[in-house]
Amino acid sequence: MKLQTLSNNSQADFLSSLKNGVHISKQGKNHVQGIAVDEKNGWIYWSFTTRLVKTDLRGNVVGSVQGLVGHLGCISLCPENGLVYGSLEFKKDSIGAGILKSLGNTGNYEDGFYIAVFDGAKITRTNMSAENDGIMSAAFLPEVLADYSGSGKDKNGKTVPHRFGCSGIDGVCFAPDAGSENGKLLCWVAYGVYSDLTRADNDHQVLLCFDPNELLKLSAPLSQTAMHRTGSASPYKKYFVFTGNTTYGVQNLEYSKKDRLLLMAVYRGKKPEYPNYDMFAVDLSKPARFTGLSGTGEKGDALTLFNAPSPESSEGISGFRFPYGQCGMQFLSGGELVCAAPVGEDGENAADLFAFSFDPKNGFEKI
Repeated sequence: MKLQTLSNNSQADFLSSLKNGVHISKQGKNHVQGIAVDEKNGWIYWSFTTRLVKTDLRGNVVGSVQGLVGHLGCISLCPENGLVYGSLEFKKDSIGAGILKSLGNTGNYEDGFYIAVFDGAKITRTNMSAENDGIMSAAFLPEVLADYSGSGKDKNGKTVPHRFGCSGIDGVCFAPDAGSENGKLLCWVAYGVYSDLTRADNDHQVLLCFDPNELLKLSAPLSQTAMHRTGSASPYKKYFVFTGNTTYGVQNLEYSKKDRLLLMAVYRGKKPEYPNYDMFAVDLSKPARFTGLSGTGEKGDALTLFNAPSPESSEGISGFRFPYGQCGMQFLSGGELVCAAPVGEDGENAADLFAFSFDPKNGFEKI
């Protein structure tokens, strides 16, 4: 399938159609987790947990990748090589069990956390195999497995599972390092974090940074019945953002180049002492500070939240009331933020895509 650069008219048509929403039809039992829009070539990639779907800009399916038994979450198009990177996790918690149940799969799989890399140009038909069609490779992230397998302490000092409350990974995007002036893009990967009101060591979002070229170089085809441990030995950077606990951590990440802000879409937390926003913004114009991490008894590199004009705040936490982005978001070249929203359709999951404007001082507004 030959890829062609979009004309200005095609791009204008896409923006016009976004006003009423771009629809993708039902894709199975699992809801949309992330989106990646390839403006240059005119494709949209949609993550539906266990499958990656490729459509044109009107939502017509042109290809798909299936066969995953783990959780494919947020996805992002790498500006440097045009490949689609996404978080891929395999774990034996309630989420992992729910995915296997939805697939009717009774297998026993190892815990493992990966960045999956898809070559979208090779997705030319529906129901291609993630393992056998040469479309996907994956880089193993040992840092994530170590924290997921590690432990912390609750408010009473009792040992509890999962260091920093790590439930795996979800959000992925490309952005420069905090405080960087050279603009070199890194692959940012956000932890999922379990909701737990009995502990105080899970009140930070945890962000890892990798060289995207290194991830690609170290990635290898993945057999899910004998998962490899090939991948980056350690992240380039590990950052912490104090937001208060959220429900399963950062669902989607996206970078606003114009504002130098890293947007973190989350499901609201439940701890009453925090404002519990849907969206936070990290100010990447400011370098990290090495400091104590509240509630953890540890020190680390902390990033600064953007001081959003929030009507309520506490503990120095500010954010936005914006209930979109958790299921997919991306800034277009014109500055519009497109967000995916799950839609039920005949007992299965479909999705719509809408566009919003974003002003850090005023928040989000539907276009």
